[in-house]
Formats: sequence, C-alpha cells, structure tokens
Amino acid sequence: SRLRRLGMMLSSSCCRSPLALIDVKGFDPKDVTVVMKDGKVTVSAERKEELNTCMGRTSSYRKYMKEFSLPPGCCEKEVTYSV
Repeated sequence: SRLRRLGMMLSSSCCRSPLALIDVKGFDPKDVTVVMKDGKVTVSAERKEELNTCMGRTSSYRKYMKEFSLPPGCCEKEVTYSV
C-alpha cells in the first residue's frame, strides 16, 4: 500500500491566518470527514484494508479524530476546508 501525505487546511474569511493545518497522512480524501457543530470542528478519518497473501489474510484498521473549537467571532458558515 502506498502512503500519501495529505494536508487539510481549514480557513475562514474572518481570520487572516489558517484556523488549522491537519496532517491526514495515509488516508484518501474520500476517507476524511469534517463536521462543524456548536462552534466546534471535528475532523475524522477511517480506513480499513484487507489483503489476501500466500500466507493468509491480513487486515489493518486506522482511525483518526481531532476536535477543536472555532476562535471567537468565527461563524461556522464562513469556514472552508481543502485537502
């Protein structure tokens, strides 16, 4: 399996600098979910891989979650993210 280094950046029009830079290494963009609720941002990713080899079946499971609060004055509607 090939690991790629993906970075996710969260920004807002009310703040000049990025709100967060998150390293989601090893996950495809489709595996990453961002949820904003009650002034908090939750970034999660989940991936399960199963391989059949000549020695049997192997599987790996990875899960990532990070939650943080938006700074005062930031509106959830103004927050954007990109991978």
